[in-house]
Amino acid sequence: MKMRKGGGNRIRVGIIGANPDRGWAAQPHIPALTPLSGDFEITALSTNRRESADAAGKLFGVPAAFDNHQDLVNNMNVDVVAVTVKVPYHLELATAALEAGKAVYCEWPLGNGLKEAETLAALAQKRGVLAVAGLQARSAPSVAYVRDLIEQGYVGEVLSTSLIGSGMGWGQTVELYNAYLNDKKNGATMLSIALGHTADALCYCLGEVRELSATMAVRRKTFTIAQSGETKPMTAEDQVGVSGLLQGGAAFSIHYRGGASRGTNLLWEINGTEGDLQLTASGGQAQIWEMDVRGGKGAQSSLELLPVPEQYRWAPPQGPGPSTNVAQAYARFARDYREGTHLCPTFNDAVTRHRMLNAIETAAATGQRQTFG
Repeated sequence: MKMRKGGGNRIRVGIIGANPDRGWAAQPHIPALTPLSGDFEITALSTNRRESADAAGKLFGVPAAFDNHQDLVNNMNVDVVAVTVKVPYHLELATAALEAGKAVYCEWPLGNGLKEAETLAALAQKRGVLAVAGLQARSAPSVAYVRDLIEQGYVGEVLSTSLIGSGMGWGQTVELYNAYLNDKKNGATMLSIALGHTADALCYCLGEVRELSATMAVRRKTFTIAQSGETKPMTAEDQVGVSGLLQGGAAFSIHYRGGASRGTNLLWEINGTEGDLQLTASGGQAQIWEMDVRGGKGAQSSLELLPVPEQYRWAPPQGPGPSTNVAQAYARFARDYREGTHLCPTFNDAVTRHRMLNAIETAAATGQRQTFG
């Protein structure tokens, strides 16, 4: 895939979906990019209303603020388009950016289902531009560290891995602006977001899935809008259980539950012939919550905290919130853009993850074990 080299110049980013009040642009993307000013500058942003575009441009100090995405993707001062809107709009907006010949950083899930993701990956291949998906759990310092520990033989041969997590969302109550997550047809479900991000980290460290079985259920039939108390139907599954084998033969199991638990919200263990690793966090989405790493091997009879070495922190420190791993991802994006490396997950990598999620849905619906070639 040919790349447009950025040389020594800063990479110019245009952000689609830069709502001034809230959203994935204002929370992680802009705080992540700001301290990376040696590599990036935000030169444009867009929303779908003139008033919000002007407010965002003023708030974030961005010179070009548009009330439509087409002006942004065609702007000559934009090298990379960041798509940070809701999942149902990813196909249209990422397509526009790719057709304009821009590099793209599209948030995850890449598409509303496997077919849309495959369409975008094929277009990125055809256009020959860098197209990265926001699977930023791979960029978490703890995940990068554990991946290296596995490769260095810390646990020996991996025998099995087990993961239990809470969706954090998909519980009894939801903020009005997140209610769309509970409607399965929008493609922004607990399966695709919470499980998808964390399973991607698992496969990044341990290898892809060979075969799986799955069970999914909607246990909460309704949910409540926090602001109004209004009750609405829940159509996105709030229970997902998956088990099977990884390509290397290790057994794996994953169970995600909607909402937050008073007990365990993220526990991921890797068990091997020589040792064990454990990652824990106070929230169940590995792309957002910082994970602690513990390990033990050989004659050790218990786990000890393994502080993540500074070499796994590629971006300047971030404040509280979800921007740490996004900043880590952008630091790697800069290398991919300039040097043609493959450090960030591409649209093709995103298709691999979408295929896994699609297989989980098929296995749950049919009761039949799914295998991967």
